[in-house]
Amino acid sequence: MGMQRPAVLSLLLLVALALLSPAARCSESPQYTTVHAESDFEVRLYHDTVWMSAPSDHTSFHVATKLGFHRLFQYLMGANLNSSRIRMTTPILTSIVPGAGLLQSSTYFVRLYLPTQFQASPPVPLPELNLRPDKWPGHCIAVRSFSGYARDKNVVDEADELALSLSRSSWGNSTNYPSRNAYSIAQYNSPFRIIGRVNEVWFDVDCKSTSTGVEAY
Repeated sequence: MGMQRPAVLSLLLLVALALLSPAARCSESPQYTTVHAESDFEVRLYHDTVWMSAPSDHTSFHVATKLGFHRLFQYLMGANLNSSRIRMTTPILTSIVPGAGLLQSSTYFVRLYLPTQFQASPPVPLPELNLRPDKWPGHCIAVRSFSGYARDKNVVDEADELALSLSRSSWGNSTNYPSRNAYSIAQYNSPFRIIGRVNEVWFDVDCKSTSTGVEAY
């Protein structure tokens, strides 16, 4: 008896992730400048960027990320009006909006940075994928790194740790976490990689609220 279609799709997705991982190919990422660094976090100034976004109202961070990325992967493989094949980038970014979903659950937006050649004019995704381009103006982001797999049970704890670190620094008044658009989780590795995994928690921060004199652009 053949494999069921969902199982086949999951297997193909895992194989594709392995082949497209940074270890296998040179993966493009959004450019930034580090403007502040401490032992447990850093602040980066990101340039203007365009991402493709997959909204999800699933109640699980892990499942929402998996399902959202599946739609984004179809887009990369040519499910757009140009039938363009788009190279994989890093990170896979899941933005978490607490309390915006059904019964005050979280809502998620799974995003992929578009390669430089598509930043000015992203291929239009097929309507059934329910994707949309997100234009992010240049701004500062506070970042905390953590290892292992990003799962529902640890992403909130990591976000709380970053909030605590910021509160003890000159950046304490630069973010309003927890907020309506509280934080994002960036994942950089294929699911096949077990050791040396890199994940990050991202908070938007206001560079002008500190004494650094950094201007977003």
